[in-house]
Parts: sequence; C-alpha cells; structure tokens
Amino acid sequence: MLFFLRMRWHWIVVTTCAFLAIAGTYLLTAEPTFVASTQLVIFPQVSGSEAQRAFAEDAFIEGQLEIARSSDVVGGTVAALDLVHDPEFVDQTPSLQDRAKNWLTGFSSGNGANEVQAQTEEERLHDWATAKLLNMTGIRRIGSSTIIEVSAAASTPQKAVDIADTLARQYIQKNIAMKANAARQYSDWLSTFISEQQRGLADTASALASFTSNPRDQFKLAELQSATDARRSLYENTLNQLTETKQRITYSMSDATIVSPATLPLSKARPRSTLIAAFAAAVGLGAGLALAMIRHASDRRLVRPHQIAETGGLPFVTLLATAKRTRNGHPPRFLAVGTGSSTTARPVIPGMAELSATVVGLRRKRRVVIGVVAVEPGGGASTIACELAVLSSVSGAKTLLIDAAAQKSSLSKAIAPQSSSGLADVLDNGELIETAALPLSPTLKFLPLGRVDTVSPAIRLSSRRTQLSFVELKKEFDSVFVDISAFSASPDANAIAPELDGVLVVASHGRTSIDDAMRVIETLRNVGAEILGAIINHAPKSMQP
Repeated sequence: MLFFLRMRWHWIVVTTCAFLAIAGTYLLTAEPTFVASTQLVIFPQVSGSEAQRAFAEDAFIEGQLEIARSSDVVGGTVAALDLVHDPEFVDQTPSLQDRAKNWLTGFSSGNGANEVQAQTEEERLHDWATAKLLNMTGIRRIGSSTIIEVSAAASTPQKAVDIADTLARQYIQKNIAMKANAARQYSDWLSTFISEQQRGLADTASALASFTSNPRDQFKLAELQSATDARRSLYENTLNQLTETKQRITYSMSDATIVSPATLPLSKARPRSTLIAAFAAAVGLGAGLALAMIRHASDRRLVRPHQIAETGGLPFVTLLATAKRTRNGHPPRFLAVGTGSSTTARPVIPGMAELSATVVGLRRKRRVVIGVVAVEPGGGASTIACELAVLSSVSGAKTLLIDAAAQKSSLSKAIAPQSSSGLADVLDNGELIETAALPLSPTLKFLPLGRVDTVSPAIRLSSRRTQLSFVELKKEFDSVFVDISAFSASPDANAIAPELDGVLVVASHGRTSIDDAMRVIETLRNVGAEILGAIINHAPKSMQP
C-alpha cells in the first residue's frame, strides 16, 4: 500500500485538487442565498372532548398551512413587493422566439391585440413570479405546537426579510378576509331568516290578538300564546346573532398573530462553503484513488525490480537513482582528458556501488567484456558504463572503457572531445590502440568512438574481420566495458552482443514498459547473447535500499 501511494500519489492529489478547484469555482461564481424567518402563533377555534380537540387542532393548523401556501397569499406578496419587475424572479429579457411571436402577433392583430397581448404577458409574468417565490419559501409547523414558521430565501438579506414579513402579513390578511367573507355570508342568511321570522311572528301575534278579543277555547289561547313567545324568542336570538355577525364583518379578528418578525441573516445559507468543499475533497479523494488503482493495474511501466526479474528470469536487477547533473548536462564523472581532475572519487549515482560489486564478482574467475545497452535513448547507459569502468579501476583491475555508441557518442564528447582517433580507426589498424586508448588513471583507459563512416564499429566488430578483437583485449585488461547504442535506435546491440561475455540491459524507471524490456532481452538471447542482468535507472531515491 505504501508503494502504491508513493507511486500514484500525484494521481490522487491532482484529482482531489481538480474537484476542489471545481468546487471553488462554483463557490466563487454562485450567487449567495440568504434565508430569513418569521413565526406566527395560531389560535385554533375548536371544541369538543380532549381527543376531538387534538384531532381538530391538527386539522385546523394543517389547513392554515395550506392557506399560507395558497396562490392568493404568495401572489399578494408578489404584488405588494412588485416582484414582477425583479430580475431575480422574472427574466424580463424576451427570447428571440418570444420577440418573433410578439412581432408577428402585433403585425397581424393591430393595437387592440397588442393591449390584450400586454395584459396576457403581465399575467404570465405575475404567475411566473408567484411560482418562483413559492419555490423560494418554506412554511412549516414547529413540532407539535401551534406555531408556524415562514422562511424566505433571496439574494440579499433585506429582501429575504421583506419577503418573510410580507408573506406573514398577507397570510393574516387572507385569514381576516376569509373570516369576514364567511361572516358576511352568514349575515346574509340571517337577514333572510329574520325576515321570515318577522313575518311569522307578525302572523302569530295577529292570530293571538284576534283570539284574545273573543276567547272561546282556553287551550287554544294557551297554544297561540306559547307559539307567539317561541317566535319572539327565536326572532330576538337571531337578531342578536345578526348583530354579532355584522360586528365580526366590521371588526374581524385573525386566527394567527406574528410572534416575532424576521431579522437580518448574519451569513448566507447557500451555498454552504464548508460542506461543498468537504464533499468535493471526499469525492476527489475517492475518484483519485479509483483512477490511481486503475492506472496502477493497467500500468506496464517498470517501477519495481521483481517485475522484470520474474518475467525475464534474470539473476539480478538493480535500481539506480538519477545521477546529479552539471551545467553541461553530463555527470561529474565525464571529465575531459588533461583537466587534471581525479577520476577516483566515490560514485555519484546511488546504488552504483552495489552494482559494481556484482559486476566485479563476474570477473573473479575470468576476465570479462561487458556491454551496456539501453532499451531506448536517454536511458543512461553511457553514464552507467563509465561509472562501472571507474569503480572497476578503483578496485585495482586494469580496465578499458570503449565507446561503441555510434548513434550518440556522449562518452567521446564528454571525455575526449579533441581525440583524433578512436575505435573506428583501431578496427582498421590494431597498432593505433596504443595511441587511441587514452589513459584516465593508472588503471583506466578510454577508447573513444572515432570517426564513423558508413558502417558502425559495433557491426564491424561482429564480422571478426578487423584488427581488433576482444580476445586480445582480455589479455591486456581485466575488465572491458562497452557502451552500445540504444536498442530502439540502432541494430548495433544485435550485432555485437554475441561477441561479448555478457550484456547489461538498462531501462528507465517509470518510462520503459515491461513489454519493451522483455522484447530487448528475448531478442538478444535469440542472437546468442548472455544477459547478465538488468538495471532500472532514474529511480526515486526513496526506493533505494
């Protein structure tokens, strides 16, 4: 897991940062929303038993909530605050389609149609603003109490306060108007009923007066007297109810009152910066881990030694860290001849000492010629060959470093830029090796590339028809290291590898794929070369043992 995180941390970090950047962009560009609330207390007009009152009270409050959400209350708020002309609620800029429609309608219908169209457009804008305001408000009952809360959202704190307070007032006005209208209807019915009772009372009183003037039946008299009294009592009660009803029409009382008006919100309600940032970080982290796992599972690049060791059946695979660079772009080991600088300093590439010890073990029983070839250009084969030669000479072995990389002779350019002869010349005249091989230290010599015409020196060496042979070189030197052109850039490795005692394959950490490295190893084995091992160069220092 630690290796996975060390290799793929940038995928996780970049993905998380990308999500955070998206969230930050949204937070910076999103219009803030402020929410203000006002509370009202409801006085349910219910009676009956305790259970009946509780049920009726809940039903009454639910009904009041629906009244508060009605289009009359919300539409009244729109009209009171003139929200029809507020861009936040109504986009008054007509679209191209609407303008074309209006133009065609006006062209064909005349001024009268324009007035109707304007009226219709005004109604449409009012309905649009009402619907928008309804979506921006919230009306709820607080717990099981008789208090309801009216909340309003807007782009500014003051607008949110105005909307919440106006909604509460519009609801109270609607409640008063509904009670007054109900009382007015009841009053009209009572007026009709009183007229009927008045006529009935007059008829009963007349019949009683006529019977009283000439009483013949006392039972009939008592009956008429009782009917007259009942009529008079009903009339008087109805008259009292009518008077009370007319008073309710004139002085209607609301079933609700404002407990506390809305106050200015101190901070925005939306967007919630902390929540959005935390959510973006969590999603980005999860997405980054998923992408990193997918990349890790599908990545065929060399990042660990066992990948190529197990696949290629190699005796050893070494990790080397990136070499330190000087101003001219070459490692400090590449010193020009005659500078007087010592070449016996400690190696500059971490891990090179362990690799040198492994190579030294190869020549304990015999003298060896070892080639160093990179899978692709820029793999660092020249630097590694130079370091191996230096460390071999430091151990006391007579060592020869040969530059056979015709495609990119970085060794010759760095160590012997002014040399007049080299490997290409020695192949034609073996005696020139005494002057062409430049001494870098008492135990180390360097044979530069020389001037290459048509055929590279590596291919000429494979023909065995030259004045130089590795058998003769091993008689004079304990170790010979040959820098070969990169496999993907030149066929030199296929030609010279069978003539060597062994080849070291150099791959770049995190750049060379396992497939390319195995293709090089299998190709060299097919032509008869012995693969001594592989080197994964440019590895992070944290991966060094």
